[in-house]
Amino acid sequence: MSSEIHIPPLAPEVVFHIGNINITNTMINAWIAIIIFLVLGIVLKRAIRLRPGKLQNWCEYFLEAVLGYFDGVTGNRKKTVKFLPIVGSIFFFVLLSNWLGLLPGTGSITVGHNMLLRPANTDLNLTLAMALVSVIGSHVYAFIAIGVFTHLGKFFQIKNFIKSFAQFKHGIADGAIAVFTALIEFAVGLIEIMSEIAKVVSLSLRLFGNIFAGEVLISVISALVAALVPTPFMLLELLVGLIQAAVFSMLTIVYLTVATSAPHGAEEH
Repeated sequence: MSSEIHIPPLAPEVVFHIGNINITNTMINAWIAIIIFLVLGIVLKRAIRLRPGKLQNWCEYFLEAVLGYFDGVTGNRKKTVKFLPIVGSIFFFVLLSNWLGLLPGTGSITVGHNMLLRPANTDLNLTLAMALVSVIGSHVYAFIAIGVFTHLGKFFQIKNFIKSFAQFKHGIADGAIAVFTALIEFAVGLIEIMSEIAKVVSLSLRLFGNIFAGEVLISVISALVAALVPTPFMLLELLVGLIQAAVFSMLTIVYLTVATSAPHGAEEH
């Protein structure tokens, strides 16, 4: 048996303060990922040539792979390119931040009684923020693509409800059926609003739960057995990190594609 097992707490731990702002260990890992992307972007921008070098070739290869992966959902390269800034950023950030959590020192280096580094996505605040960006972003794209009132009409069927009363001029039975149908449509719109909230909850909790569970697993295995035994579990976490990044980004592009599609019958008008 090795040292005492340390189960990571659910909440991120405060490492230091900048003024009144608490800087947590998950924030540090997120900053490291952002800095890596910033440096890579600057280097790549300076290295871009008509005759690409190795770095440009690798980046173009990964970009083409991601574009092809997203094309499977959108079915349209123009839409994929339009959605790439938000979906691509989410994919690569989630992937890198997940993999950074497996680097030596993460979870073991301490400042005082707190860990200095911790996987960024074990912070529910971060996963919730990304889920909000994903869902709210889909509505912003929808407003631009199909119009504000057309998109809102998917959720608020007030116009149809008002129009249904006009059917009473054709008879009480026709009017009653029209009002009843409009009420059902209105209820469906309310359910759609609830489903948007459910999207945020499911996206944030899925990513948080999987990455936190992996962190706990690695911590327990590392404390119980020798250094070589946790290696297969760390390799498994590399795969889990890739899968979670793919799932989060794929769901995001599904939300974007569905939201920017005109409602049934709108094309005819």
